[in-house]
Amino acid sequence: MSEAFAQDNWKLVTKKEEITVYSQEVPGSKIKALRVECVVDVPLMQVAALLLDVEGGTDWVYKTKSCTMIRKVSPTEMYYHSEIDLPWPLDNRDFVAHVKASQNPVSKVITIEGPVVSGMVPEKKGIVRVSDSKGHWVVSPLSPGKSKIQYWLHTDPGGSIPAWAVNAFAAEGPIESFKKLKEQVKLPKYRNVKFSFK
Repeated sequence: MSEAFAQDNWKLVTKKEEITVYSQEVPGSKIKALRVECVVDVPLMQVAALLLDVEGGTDWVYKTKSCTMIRKVSPTEMYYHSEIDLPWPLDNRDFVAHVKASQNPVSKVITIEGPVVSGMVPEKKGIVRVSDSKGHWVVSPLSPGKSKIQYWLHTDPGGSIPAWAVNAFAAEGPIESFKKLKEQVKLPKYRNVKFSFK
């Protein structure tokens, strides 16, 4: 896990509909790191199935305009391109992420890393490429039909968005995303999906 996430001076930002959002300062950055937590009434693998369905991100990830698979290395490792829709007069943002999931064979905890990577998709005029972003999911089994989801994110959106504006809206995005996640994860297509983690 990134050093920015490992520290333990998180401050509560908001709690709504059993979704809790924390933030903390990151050394050398004006943008705060976020941590989001919630519990869902679905099995562990069902959560993993949703998170690894990257093209389905447009259905629940806040302000996501598009998610396109670039390269699928395996069912648990892939590269995808995403565009984030920002309100005028701000330019949209886009990024390429490398998603890789693993599971602890003893605890059964699933970890999914999703840092941005450079290249793979040409930059477009009028869209700012995000070059610094790290996402980290941890999904833990609480019982056969209940899972705890924890998500850490630190991103620099680049361009001319003031840091105070990014931090001010930091709670809205995670709350809206996780509200939709809790609905999406119950869809039939995510049931009975199995992964063989290496």
